[in-house]
This record gives sequence, C-alpha cells and structure tokens, in this order.
Amino acid sequence: MAIFVSTEQMTDYTNVLNIILHEGLTTYKMKHSKASLPARIEAEKADKQHKKGAVFAVRSKSDFTSNGVKGYIVTSKETLLEDATQLTHFTPNIYRKFCYSDEKRSMIKGFEEKNLLQINTFVVDIDTKRFNVQDILLSCIDESIGTPTLIVESACGYQVYFALSDPLFISNKNNFRGLTVAKRISDNLKKSLKCVDADLFCNDFGFFRLPKPDNIVWMQLDHIYSMEQLIEWSRRQDDNQSRPLFVVPSKLTKSSVMKSEWFTKLVQAVDIKGQKGQLGRNNAMFTLALVCFGEGWAKERTFNFLDEYNSNLKYPLPLADIHTLLNSAYSGKYKGASKEYVEALLAEYVEGGTFIPVNFGYKGGWYKFKKDRKDRVRSHYEEWEQDIISYISAEKSSSEMFLWRTQKEICAAIDIPQSTLNAILKKSTRLLKTVKGKGRFAKTGWTTISLFIQYALKVATEMAASQHRYRKGLQEIATEYIVQLEPISGYKLLMQYLQNLGVAPLPIEQSRSG
Repeated sequence: MAIFVSTEQMTDYTNVLNIILHEGLTTYKMKHSKASLPARIEAEKADKQHKKGAVFAVRSKSDFTSNGVKGYIVTSKETLLEDATQLTHFTPNIYRKFCYSDEKRSMIKGFEEKNLLQINTFVVDIDTKRFNVQDILLSCIDESIGTPTLIVESACGYQVYFALSDPLFISNKNNFRGLTVAKRISDNLKKSLKCVDADLFCNDFGFFRLPKPDNIVWMQLDHIYSMEQLIEWSRRQDDNQSRPLFVVPSKLTKSSVMKSEWFTKLVQAVDIKGQKGQLGRNNAMFTLALVCFGEGWAKERTFNFLDEYNSNLKYPLPLADIHTLLNSAYSGKYKGASKEYVEALLAEYVEGGTFIPVNFGYKGGWYKFKKDRKDRVRSHYEEWEQDIISYISAEKSSSEMFLWRTQKEICAAIDIPQSTLNAILKKSTRLLKTVKGKGRFAKTGWTTISLFIQYALKVATEMAASQHRYRKGLQEIATEYIVQLEPISGYKLLMQYLQNLGVAPLPIEQSRSG
C-alpha cells in the first residue's frame, strides 16, 4: 500500500494538532512547562482570547472497559505533544467539563455529547483493510464532500478526518440545535462513504485514533471545511435520500410503541450478537430500554423486562452490562430510540425485517420536507458541480480519458447557464478540462480528477506486468495527458495526487513550452 505522506510534510507535527484542535486547549502546561518564559507569557495572552476545555486520552485500546474508560485529561497542546508516542486514542473535539470518577484518578468522566464545548473535526471510521488509501480518497471525491484533511491508519482499518476551518461551538440554546445539525452532518458523511465500509454506527464525537507521524497515511492540511460548506452539502445529501430537513413529530396523540410490529419482532429476535461495525445485543437492549423509559415504566420494571429478554438470547450479556445500559437509558440524556438503529437491527436479525415499518407512536406526520429542485429559489454551485460530474461519469467511455462535448452541449444537457458553468470551472477542485484545435474546429474534453486517475491506473496496469514497468507506464500516461489540461482549479489537486502515486509530471508551462 502506498504511503501518501512525505517526510517533509511531517516535519512539524505541531501543525497537525493545531489544525485539529484549534484554540480549544492552552498552548502550554500551567505547571512544569518546558517553554521559555517569554513564550509562555505570549501564549497566555493569546489563550485568553478563546474559551478552553480539555480532551480525553488513553494509552491502549484495552483501556475501554465495561466499567468505564481508563485514561487521563489533557488541557494543553504541550502535554499532548509530549505524550503522543505513548497514546493510542483521544477525543479530537473539545469538552467543557472534565473530571476523574475514582480516587486514584485513573477513570475519566465527561465525554458526553451535551458536554461538548466545540467540534473541531468530523471523523469517519473504516474498520477494514479491504480498501486501500487510494480507494478511500477516490470515494471521498466521488461520493462524499471532497478530499479529507487526514487519513489515519490503524491495525484494522482507517479513520478519515474532515477538519473544520473554524470550530463549531456547542451550547444548550434551542435544545442543542448546533449539536443536532452536527450529528446530521456526521451521519451523512458516514453514509457517503459506505461504499468503503464506513462504520455507520460509530460514535459521532467520541474517541478516535490519535494522528501521529507513524500512522498518518494521507495529509492535506489545507483541505479543511467551513460549517457553511458542510451544511449545504449535508442538505443535498438529505435531498437525495428524501430525508426531512427537520425531523420533528407533530404534537398529536401517541399510541404505545410496544404494540407495534417492529417492537414485538425485535423482542422475539434471540440470535443477536453483533460485531464491530454491526449493531448487536447492547444496541438492541439499549433500544428496548429507551422504549420502556419513553412509555413511563419504572426502572425496576424495565430491568426485570430486560433480564427476561437477556435470558432468552443465545448469547446473553453479563448482568453488569444490563445495569450499565439501563442507567444510561434512564439518565435523561436521550430523547428516545433511534429509528435508523431499529431499522438496522430488524434488517440484520429479523426475517423480512426490511419491510417492517418503524414508527414511535406519533399519529401525526413529519414536516418541512425538501422541495423539488425546480421549486428551489437558488441552486448552489456545488450542486451544479455534482450534476456536471454525474453527467461526465455517465457519458464518458471507459476507453477514453475525456468526454468530448462543447460547452453549449454541456449546458444544454445539465440545463445550466453558460455564466454559471464558467464560474464553476473557476472554483471547482474536482473538474478537469482540455481544448484541442482552434475556432470552429476546436473540441473540448471533460473529465474529473477521480476519472483521470482511474483511467491512468487502468491503462498502466494493462501495459505492464511488473511493478517497475507499471510505474513507468503510469508516468508515461500522466505526462501524455497532463500537457493537454487547462490550469483550472482542479489541476493543482491532480498534481498532488499523481505525486503521491510516485508520478512526477512536468509543470504545465514546461510541458507546453517543450
């Protein structure tokens, strides 16, 4: 597998942590800092301009136990830099309150979503090595919002970081509306990468692999996203999935969920176990506990119900686990069971479960669904860009590098104004374009970064049986086609991809002058 990060890129590891953490932690330790006094004084002045919180860190994956998480609290970037080599996981997003839950100060407490101070990054977990870094990158470009900031490798897979240009601060205003929006974005990011087996049920803002020089396999620190970009992209994902923009039930009468078919079938499903990336016993029992809590059952009654359900399972849970999830369900932190989790459990463990309707007893409906595209007031450039990419991908022959169409033909096919197309070409980092000939004999070729690389790899593979010849073939193909491209926005990013694949094409000015 190719490593996409050069030694030069990793010379300053501090930049990586700064991009991820922003100003959420103090720069230096309050005590025993190794920084000089002038540096500490200057940093303290800057630190006072932003709210500070903490992240949680662990030294081993085995520190995640059924009785809690064994780790420690980090409040400064200096501490994190000093301890990085000894750590495996951390919370890249900043928490407001933090403490230890035992006298030995070994068990940490406070990493709950509503205790978040700021969200710095979205992380997608891919818990498999079936796909390589190149597959993930192409999927990010084709299926998701775009190139990630980092890809971190673990023993079993990868974690894909999409860092924010500015942190999203979380407050309890409007019933944690900011957190709700962030969770929807996280959900859409995970779904957009399901083609490379992204874990759809991974905790949105929990613990992830700490990026370190020896596990970062892709890094482009200038590839960061604003919340405005992510919100607009997420809305389009909702549109494509026919999901409501705001999921709010009408305030009408409510019938008992326990009388529904899905609840009965789930209770009857006893062959549930689960594994990483797949919902299992804990999720099923937690869902049932939330339903009981929503029905107004006393905690003791729910425990007796879960204990009986657990005894019927082929792979029952330890009694301590039942107490833990019961306490969590009755903590008041959750509004209710997740419809998507229920649907996933039914699909996995109940025969014909995908056809069983899931509702939570509201007799009203949902409101504020998407409008048809023709009814929207304005179409955003990103939406037009995706339409162009979809058109090129559908029309281009696999035996050609480019789709040959005039700009008028592209505009007519997409139903897009010429001025909008020109504006998109100036901004897009995914589209590539070439023009052959002059005047009325000119013809325009269109492709995308992803299609360019796929074609180059395909032809290089056909040309050679050995790795040495493969790289030489890839170099020849890239050099042949690079000279044809116009230097629009996507050109620079393509150069970065090719260089990471071991290709060193001439700059476009030199290619044309030669």
